[in-house]
Amino acid sequence: MIRQHSIGDLLRRTAARHPAKTAVVFGDLRQSYADLDLTVNRTANALAARGVRKGDRFAVFSHNNHAFVVAYFALARLGAISVPVNFMLGAEEVGYILRHCGATGILAEEALLPVAAAAAGDEIVVRGVIGEGRDGWEPFAAWTAFEDASEPQVEIADDDPIQLMYTSGTEARPKGATLSSRSLLAQYVTCVVDGEMSHDDVEVHALPLYHCAQLHCFLTPGVYLGATNIVLPGPSPAAVLATIEGERVTKLFCPPTVWISLLRHPDFDRRDLSSLRKGYYGASIMPVEVLKEIAARLPDVRLFNFYGQTEMAPVATVLGPDEQLTRLGSAGRPALNVETRIVDDANRPVPPGVVGEIVHRSPHAMLGYWNDPDKTAEAFDGGWFHSGDLGVMDADGYLSVVDRKKDMIKSGGENVAGREVEEAIYQHPAVAEAAVFGVPDEKWIEAVTAAVVLREGAGVTERELITFLRERLAAFKTPKRVIFVESLPKNASGKVLKRELRNNVS
Repeated sequence: MIRQHSIGDLLRRTAARHPAKTAVVFGDLRQSYADLDLTVNRTANALAARGVRKGDRFAVFSHNNHAFVVAYFALARLGAISVPVNFMLGAEEVGYILRHCGATGILAEEALLPVAAAAAGDEIVVRGVIGEGRDGWEPFAAWTAFEDASEPQVEIADDDPIQLMYTSGTEARPKGATLSSRSLLAQYVTCVVDGEMSHDDVEVHALPLYHCAQLHCFLTPGVYLGATNIVLPGPSPAAVLATIEGERVTKLFCPPTVWISLLRHPDFDRRDLSSLRKGYYGASIMPVEVLKEIAARLPDVRLFNFYGQTEMAPVATVLGPDEQLTRLGSAGRPALNVETRIVDDANRPVPPGVVGEIVHRSPHAMLGYWNDPDKTAEAFDGGWFHSGDLGVMDADGYLSVVDRKKDMIKSGGENVAGREVEEAIYQHPAVAEAAVFGVPDEKWIEAVTAAVVLREGAGVTERELITFLRERLAAFKTPKRVIFVESLPKNASGKVLKRELRNNVS
């Protein structure tokens, strides 16, 4: 263990350097690094006493809160594999993830307990709730108050799995990207250097911590450095703006949809935002006009674009603050610990200016997809991680993302697999054919849209079909619009031409 450098070690080392500094703020709770470190130890020992061991998969199903932060580091200290679960999913979707990863434990927020209880099978033996305990669910507070505050002695290798991040990708079912301490630590160093991060940062964490962007680009690097981390339950514009003013926040990450909501909120011009020095965006493409507006209204903020994928832990390329207006729409150049190239269908590099698939090689990369060797081999074909995105690189090495190779939709910063939505549409008896795609949208950046061909003699309205889908899909996956067409455009081999549909709608 003399050379061990795992996720669970980061907090201990920061607590030794900055014991009295405020580590986490959540509501009225303000906790120093020393106190957070002890709370994590107590929680880890409580979980160990309940049978949680190295390599066990343990789900965390919650909005942002103090408990999420504690659980993440406590599981890492044990070498258990944390599985953050999207709180917008329904019981069937959550149940699939729990079964697929073989979870033996779950921590659920009280408001989400009905979904968690419906999703959890008999194999889930350790059950905690962030709130009042009930019906076999222990209160999380009992874990944090466990009497043993000593640090667990667990040997964790650099490439032991430490987290499963489920991503919808382009498949009907989500895949579990398996991340190790080595993947994540290499990525944190990239974020710190290319993102100009510092222990003096005061950060707002308002976007979901179950998502790799907020958790792995900002919260954990902040803990690594010894920054002050202010956790908000969600990205309410009024709350974010008030927090920036009240806590003298210096650093903020938002996907484009949230930056837009901040700019449009009346408090944007009423609040004192002068402390803000660094801003970050990612998860989807930032509209050029919005980028210009941020630069005009926050002229002292250094803005960064982080582009990547969950499988890259997640940062792959970065566009720096001095290039935002001179390289409009660019995703930047390969980040510190990353190599990026554009290849054709035969994995051959293409010249500058030619569109191809974006691939990466880096210690950031996941170990593979959990229990899916075929998909792992496909993703790592030729010794590079295949992003599934189409892009073009110019002669200076700047990347522009031009399309989704497999029609991934990024709506409000969330990945939506068109095929999964199509499968749900086909469950309606009136539907003959369906194609799902994203179209540009001022609020969502891309709005999930469905083109539907009805069966002869059958009928269903747009509202009826959307209501039908809401019962089967998470809200963010449900189409915002349904268009009825006589036929779907297809090529000679029968493939639906979604780009043509997208162009005709937008």
